[in-house]
Amino acid sequence: MIGNRLAHYEIRERIGNGGMGEVYRARDTRLGRDVALKTLHLDSSRDPELLGRLASEARAVAALNHPNIVTIYSVDEADATPFLTMELVEGKPLSELLRPSGLPLDEFFNLAAPIVEAVRSAHDRGVIHCDLKPTNVMVNGEGRPKILDFGLAKLHRDDEVRSNCDQETLAATMDGRLKGTPAFMSPEQIKGKPATPPSDIFSLGIMLYEMLTGRLPFSTGSMAEAMSSILRDRPESPTRLRTDLPATLAELVMSCLAKEPGLRPDAAQLCERIKAAQKERESGATGTTPSVAVLPFEDMSPEQDQGYFCDGMAEEIINTLAKLDGLRVTPRTSSFRFRGSAEGGKAIASQLGVTTLLEGSVRKAGDQLRIAVQLIDATHERHLWSERYDRQLEDVFKIQDDIAQSIVQALQITLSPGESRALKHSLTDQADAYDFYLRGRQYFFRNSKRDHLYARQMFNRAVEIDPSFTRAYAGFADSSAYIYKHYGHDKTLLDEADAASCKALELDPHLPEAHTSRGIVLWLQGNHEESDREFRVALELDNTIFETHFVFGNYCYSCGRLEEAIGVFVRAEEIRPEDYQSPILLGSLYRGLGRKDEMRAAFQRGLEIARDHLAHTPDDPRAAYLGAAALVALGEVGEGLEWAERARRLDAENPFLLYNMAAIYAGAGRVSEAIDYLESAIAHGWSHMANLHNDPDFDPLRGHPRYAALLDR
Repeated sequence: MIGNRLAHYEIRERIGNGGMGEVYRARDTRLGRDVALKTLHLDSSRDPELLGRLASEARAVAALNHPNIVTIYSVDEADATPFLTMELVEGKPLSELLRPSGLPLDEFFNLAAPIVEAVRSAHDRGVIHCDLKPTNVMVNGEGRPKILDFGLAKLHRDDEVRSNCDQETLAATMDGRLKGTPAFMSPEQIKGKPATPPSDIFSLGIMLYEMLTGRLPFSTGSMAEAMSSILRDRPESPTRLRTDLPATLAELVMSCLAKEPGLRPDAAQLCERIKAAQKERESGATGTTPSVAVLPFEDMSPEQDQGYFCDGMAEEIINTLAKLDGLRVTPRTSSFRFRGSAEGGKAIASQLGVTTLLEGSVRKAGDQLRIAVQLIDATHERHLWSERYDRQLEDVFKIQDDIAQSIVQALQITLSPGESRALKHSLTDQADAYDFYLRGRQYFFRNSKRDHLYARQMFNRAVEIDPSFTRAYAGFADSSAYIYKHYGHDKTLLDEADAASCKALELDPHLPEAHTSRGIVLWLQGNHEESDREFRVALELDNTIFETHFVFGNYCYSCGRLEEAIGVFVRAEEIRPEDYQSPILLGSLYRGLGRKDEMRAAFQRGLEIARDHLAHTPDDPRAAYLGAAALVALGEVGEGLEWAERARRLDAENPFLLYNMAAIYAGAGRVSEAIDYLESAIAHGWSHMANLHNDPDFDPLRGHPRYAALLDR
């Protein structure tokens, strides 16, 4: 189309696509202005009344004349191609502006209020949309939202229904009829019933939920799973995911998601209640859930060599508090970004979306400990509680318990009997074993071969001191398995990982981390049925552990189970929205399945987080090469290859990095260099054939003789 004409419109560039058709920037040669021109996937020869119906629908939308609805200029046909022209909005789709943790409330209200007002105006004039979702809302450079395709989505769907099936058989043929994910459809639409104004309200509720929380309220796995979730599930309240939300706002969004259309507010009520929620927020009556961020403890030891111990103390407190339903706790990776930050507590709390901060310091000399902690009300900049502990190293577990209990008391949280038990430290009663365990965790999360070797040694020392230390066995199994997986197949490592994972399960069959470790070992042994079972048991025991979801997602990815991997990585991103890995891997999965809008949104999310992460941790090669993959996929090939080379310089002989370099160059269309990197990865120990066969990133290489020869070899 580009360079051609439709009637008196010169097609300049393609700017989007969707279920209805392709969208181009075009020049109206008669009026001398740029417009958005949409060609339509509608067969006018099949229905001679089509253009008449299209023109009628377009006139109804044009008559709306609302500042937040894109204006339609004309409906036409040329060269047997139906098309329409409309106002060209310079900006970004709302989907690209969403954040994993939700929009700041000021930004939310600035976007939500005019969107809802536009829907109200349309409904007042008898026009419904039928396909409200973030990709159908453009936000211009001034931050003003404009809704696309009002009324036209209904025409498109009605035409498909007329051509494919009658009303009675619509539900039975839904999978064959729908394009893409039905994540924003109402229950009645999924059942095949006609869309009504309440259907728009349900879709709008899903949009508002995602704008507030950064996640969708219903399952985003396969099409069948998403449809089933919309029909069956009640979403988690937004206040459980974010503490600064006005209670009435959360209740309003939940009311939009009522299964029965008659229980949802209409657009006029929604407008008024959005304004009321904004006033409630301004008055400070938010009814929020208590929240806390545990900042990294400062090392005050004479030798400044206790960073691992300081981080371990803070992390154990985070893990303990995270078990409490009545408290929202910021994940480690978010709060630890502020290590050594010069920003004030109020600014840090605002960025993390919490009301309180726990700060601490550790001075450790031999077996002597001095730990000072303080809980701060960041909103009012005052101390809620502080304490100093001068104890022996063996008392470290009692100190952690005391800190957790004191936070609960200061925030006036009511505990269930089970939560009271969860506050008691249960890792080990051997202080030296705990010290080695913390050292092991510090090395393990650095992700290099040398660090994994050190981690393995530290975990081994921990179990030598305390042979009943379950988590240390799991850590030993994980580090051994990772060395085996990424740095060459030394069977001794896998055998030792096997024994350690079995021992961890023997000691505590209810520990999810032990089942995850066992699942990794079985995966590497090629026992996929048992591996799958172990991962699922781990998730049943605790569905909130990021590492379990992340490993299971990679397992599904390597097996070619892309739809299932998407569902797992979506949950991983929900658990740890500040992590760059999950959205970037999601982007690769969406690309492999041809889901372009979701691909771009996922890559944009991951890239934004990776940029921020590298600003704080510039020597992380994984963030650099995953960010490179996102940049290349988004069309920023030059910058992407610069990031990739930055990663290579940081860890040039890492086979896992070389494998990802191959994927990046494949995505950039540099086939020969991609195969060079694959061969280098294999030369340095990479040998996971399932990945080479199933990874969609290598689709550009398939059929190339060198790639075929590489697989044969």
